[in-house]
Amino acid sequence: MIDDDDNTPDSDDPEVKAALDKQETKDVAEGPAAALAHDADPAVVVVTAPGHHDDDGDDGDDEDDEVPGELYGVLAEFDSPGALVRAARKVKDAGYTEFDCYSPFPVHGIDEAMGIKRTILPLLVFGGGITGTVGGMFLQWWMNAYDWPWNVGGKPTWSIPANIPIAYETTILLSVLTTFFGMWILNKLPQVWHPFFKLDRFLRASDDGFLLGIEARDKRFDQARTTELLVKAGATGVDPCHLDSDPDRRKLPTFLYGVIVVTTILALIPLALIAKARATKSNKPHYHIFEDMDFQPKAKSDAPFDAFADGRANRGEIAGTVARGSRNDDTAFHYGLQNGQWLTGWPSVPTVQPTPELMKRGQARYDIYCAPCHGFDGQGHGTVPERVKESGGLYAPQNLVDPVKGVVEQPNGQLFNTISNGRNTMLGYAGQIPVADRWAIILYVRALQRSANPGGPR
Repeated sequence: MIDDDDNTPDSDDPEVKAALDKQETKDVAEGPAAALAHDADPAVVVVTAPGHHDDDGDDGDDEDDEVPGELYGVLAEFDSPGALVRAARKVKDAGYTEFDCYSPFPVHGIDEAMGIKRTILPLLVFGGGITGTVGGMFLQWWMNAYDWPWNVGGKPTWSIPANIPIAYETTILLSVLTTFFGMWILNKLPQVWHPFFKLDRFLRASDDGFLLGIEARDKRFDQARTTELLVKAGATGVDPCHLDSDPDRRKLPTFLYGVIVVTTILALIPLALIAKARATKSNKPHYHIFEDMDFQPKAKSDAPFDAFADGRANRGEIAGTVARGSRNDDTAFHYGLQNGQWLTGWPSVPTVQPTPELMKRGQARYDIYCAPCHGFDGQGHGTVPERVKESGGLYAPQNLVDPVKGVVEQPNGQLFNTISNGRNTMLGYAGQIPVADRWAIILYVRALQRSANPGGPR
């Protein structure tokens, strides 16, 4: 026990006497002479003296004895989470900065006691998420609207609503990766080589031990004074920790080199297979884990097919069909051109001659394809520009009935070309509206222009 009047150990106590006997061989220059008293609760504290100890009792020249390396720090144990929090607060108040606490479970209030600042990980995760959002949007714009634009059914090549799902996924992906790797980097993990792991006392950190370690690189570190501070803070035991002095023990085990080589080769195999697939050609189909519709029963043009009497899947050319994109001899009907000039009248095709039936057909097609932008009266006040205006944007479709705008004076062939191939922000409707229906729409547009300009040319 400790005498309260003079703070000196009572040598009559068998436990203290045994502790003092154990410390007789300590290095006075590196550590305290004996255990120090706890201010609030006097008790015997086990302080392991630094330096070299011979368990066999000889003079210390035994070649098999381990010589401790450079001092790394000291590790103290406390008997409860509350004692650990109080000790952390005292160590912080004493000016130490290079220390950490270890416990089997999270201890409430330990961060504040240690003076740990708020982590910057949330800001890093936010930055990763923003990078994922911008990167996902840019990736889709680059591929779909710039590098390889496709006009699918008149849809816009760039549309934010259509790109939101992919941008959402890239946002989550970058956020998760930043969280995972950011946590490891900020915590300086993994540290499987940490010197404290060699101490027997540290094994209790995952069971029932509450430990506090101070590193020797701290500017206020002095082994004697630091040990004294920890003892007065309530430590039940303090151990010095030395770096391993044997160079061979600090080398990576030989078998790990083999593991690294094997895992590296295995990791390169998928990349090699991808490179091979891109650089070679084969007449065999790829491997399909999910066959889906790749191998469904279907008729191929140059393959046999038993469903027909002649056993051929190719049924030959169907009468009256024209390949998409091919030139047609009737340029007036299919392109609105006559002798290289825009057609002013109507093609010499019976089905597109001006009749009340064709007018009615043109009105129906106009209301479906044209009225959403140009309006039912042709003046450009459809539902689409109105909604754009309500959202703060500006979209002004062409006024089809205003003689000043020039549409009234355009030949029929030019109007047909505009409907087929588009103009300015308007995309072409050749893939959606049949040729005859396009001429029917032109007939109805002429009727709208006549009703809006009664005194104009017929």
